[in-house]
Amino acid sequence: MLSAFARAFRTPDLRRKLLFTIAIMAIFRVGSFIPTPGVNYPNVRQCIDQTSGSTSLLGLVNTFSGGALLQLSIFALGIMPYITASIIIQLLRVVIPRFEALYKEGQAGQAKLTQYTRYLTIALAILQSTTVITTARQGLLFPGCSLDVIADDSVVTLLLMVITMTAGTGLIMWLGELITERGVGNGMSLLIFTSIAAGFPTGLWSVAGGNNGIRNIIVVLLVIVVVIGLVVYVEQSQRRVPVQYAKRMVGRRMYGGTSTYIPIKINMAGVIPVIFASSILAIPTLIAQFGDKSAGWVQWIVNHLAHQSSPLYITLYALLILFFCFFYTSITFNPDEVADNMKKYGGFIPGIRAGRPTAEYLDYVISRITSAGSLYLVVIALIPTLMVVFLDLANRLPFGGSSILIIVGVGLETVKQIDSQLQQRHYEGFLR
Repeated sequence: MLSAFARAFRTPDLRRKLLFTIAIMAIFRVGSFIPTPGVNYPNVRQCIDQTSGSTSLLGLVNTFSGGALLQLSIFALGIMPYITASIIIQLLRVVIPRFEALYKEGQAGQAKLTQYTRYLTIALAILQSTTVITTARQGLLFPGCSLDVIADDSVVTLLLMVITMTAGTGLIMWLGELITERGVGNGMSLLIFTSIAAGFPTGLWSVAGGNNGIRNIIVVLLVIVVVIGLVVYVEQSQRRVPVQYAKRMVGRRMYGGTSTYIPIKINMAGVIPVIFASSILAIPTLIAQFGDKSAGWVQWIVNHLAHQSSPLYITLYALLILFFCFFYTSITFNPDEVADNMKKYGGFIPGIRAGRPTAEYLDYVISRITSAGSLYLVVIALIPTLMVVFLDLANRLPFGGSSILIIVGVGLETVKQIDSQLQQRHYEGFLR
């Protein structure tokens, strides 16, 4: 693999793409440390040192921003507004026929959907930046820290902060598209990869502190290796449904007569169910932050939903992951549409009649595979939480289920793209 990297850098065109990608990723990390105008950065650093460095309210966003959120930097929102906008546009295809028609139009229609995603990203960035600034002004961003993190709370300063954070999100979106066009791999995915990977050294260092630090860090490293191996094995696995195309004459030419397959991944939903479940469970905590601390319902939420080690939280988390795994898979894979396309071009599954029987068979296969995939996601998502409980880490863990899934998934996809470009130039790639 290292020799393949060396050959990749010896190829001028590929070396240029790799260096460009690395440069954009470096710019993204530098921007994560530039404070937003109006922020009292020394007080922010003191508050981060006084608290755990992450809150249950904004921990997910802080993870995807590489720690930039709690530093209130110009890239504080990270890539989350774009991720949310992309998911919303994809879900709207089910309820808005116009979006589904654009998706089926090909490149022109998908370019239009991409434009809608950009507009929605900016709108969500304005909303999220306003929420973050309001939370910081009320002292809820760093529970237990009494220092003022915003030096001047005038309207002009607050408006400037909203504009800066929104512009930062737009710049991140542009950087990601630059990587996709001129670099290697998917730009947005690589920026998320960079953000999550940047927090690993600090997280491991925090695990090493306190009682049984050496034991804890050894156990955590072993679990990380095992989880990465499991994720690689499952993400690379697929069920191949055989498809046979009948021979047919078109003019004087003979078409068809070939055999292929439909690759169905065990985890078709990816990391989306984990993100959805975490976001929904964070909403009650968000509401409770603005409520009366002495109210009964606030105390109930704090005791049962604010702590990830709570039995109720773990149960709801698992059930939501199962639900969203089936829900998202049903949206992204339509057995009726696949069966119709196969029938249109003369394809059939051996032993299964074309049309409705094929759709029913594919639905049966998808249901069984999704059942296994959803249980796999639950296990991966709950491993960090269970480790916090058994090792008594006080919620200090350098990785989460979604983090491992994203890092391994993006790493595999990027290596495959580099490998394909090496093979195009008659070089031996990474994967053998």
